[in-house]
Amino acid sequence: MVCADPPAWPNVRVGKTSPCGARGSAEVVEAMRVVIAGIGWILLALGVAVLCHDLVKWLLTGSFALIDAGSFWFAVHETSLKLAEPAIARYLHPILWHPVISTILLAPAFVIFAIPGGLLAYLARRRRYGVHGDLFKG
Repeated sequence: MVCADPPAWPNVRVGKTSPCGARGSAEVVEAMRVVIAGIGWILLALGVAVLCHDLVKWLLTGSFALIDAGSFWFAVHETSLKLAEPAIARYLHPILWHPVISTILLAPAFVIFAIPGGLLAYLARRRRYGVHGDLFKG
């Protein structure tokens, strides 16, 4: 069977699977929104968990110190951190590691997780457009 554009299939309604397996564009956008929002919420939760860990450590030891992203990565998976620098220097660019990524790895871990997570969750939210409904629907 040769698949044509969706208008060539008059019996296929938006939201139903066409004979080619294609979905309506609204469903694809909604699925992408859900995935991006899920990733955002996971990152945001991870950032909050790291911050809670830092606060509990402060209460137990009496000294306040936020764990940086590099130490967090080292604690989670030491080998990948050791392999990342030569791989990025060899396959991308050597300048990318030392001024850019090493600066990011010195930032507090909860910030590195919470800011992108919050941004993704905010951008992927369902928008409400008041009385008139969606701006893109007639």
